[in-house]
Amino acid sequence: MVIPQLSEKALLATGIRIGTQVRTKTMDQFTTRPRPDGLHIIDYSKTLQRIDIAGKFIAFVGAPNTVVYASKDYGRVPVEKFCELTGAIAVTGRFMPGTFTNPLYPGHIDAELVVVADPASDTQAIVEAGKMGIPVIAICDTDNVTDDVDLVIPGNNRGRKALAAIFWLLARATLTHGAQLTGEQPMKYTIDDFETKLLESDIVEEEE
Repeated sequence: MVIPQLSEKALLATGIRIGTQVRTKTMDQFTTRPRPDGLHIIDYSKTLQRIDIAGKFIAFVGAPNTVVYASKDYGRVPVEKFCELTGAIAVTGRFMPGTFTNPLYPGHIDAELVVVADPASDTQAIVEAGKMGIPVIAICDTDNVTDDVDLVIPGNNRGRKALAAIFWLLARATLTHGAQLTGEQPMKYTIDDFETKLLESDIVEEEE
């Protein structure tokens, strides 16, 4: 797959295919061999394939009917950039109970599709989507349990650069399938624009 603005080397440099030392049974089909250090490697060709399917699905349902959610801080920028480009609904931080299930809640959203950055930390959104019969697309690392996920996008959902790359690619696929972008057209933003940048205090914590 040829992607404007992105070489294979640049894509792999984001760490998109680097999994964890744990591999669940349902994620086995998306991995290749583990590295010598025990980290499982995701077959990124399957990542690209699933991103394309997800983009087609979002374009079909309609981005304005799609909620994209990330509870963790480093998911905020990728989600907001994706939603800015596609018109989807961004929800970040704490997921308020009743967002999908309680019509009387002021922040209630009638979603037709939900995309989450990590099924392990975004469980409240997945549970409510399940109760309402809303399909769920999730970016899943090698250690994720995918029982309540309708469409798995295998990929590193812990790395800031990897998550930025996945949401950038998903935005491109959504816009392309929605006929808002041709295959050769460049995107308004780069992967770097999709990345949550670390503050100095965060860098100190990471080094420790």
